[in-house]
Amino acid sequence: MAYRNKVPFHRQPMFRVIVLQATVGVLIGLLFGLVQGWTAAYSALLGGLVAVIPNVYFTYKAFQYFGARSIAVIVQSFWAGEMGKLILTAVFFAVLFLGVKPLNVFAVFSGYILVQITSATSLLLTKSFLKR
Repeated sequence: MAYRNKVPFHRQPMFRVIVLQATVGVLIGLLFGLVQGWTAAYSALLGGLVAVIPNVYFTYKAFQYFGARSIAVIVQSFWAGEMGKLILTAVFFAVLFLGVKPLNVFAVFSGYILVQITSATSLLLTKSFLKR
């Protein structure tokens, strides 16, 4: 039986990245609200949430185990986290476009893409995040 070392969610290495993504999502929503109005504000915020919530799921699943004896469980949890992230993203976009009216499509995709860019660029800073 594999030895499994679990890490609490708030102690996982990517937790600060998730907090940064959520903050950027809220700021993008506020910016769109100031520039284009209420519909653009909640559209951008929802687009950011479509990026953040699946990333939270992936982070929870992928980084919950550590240690050399847990390698099989680590690989399995990364796989489950990535598949869950893709499925959640597709479902959230479907629900968003079918269920929310009126919707500013430009703001939705802007919020989603900017939060994803935050995710990608914050990975460059992860080493400094881990040192704190």
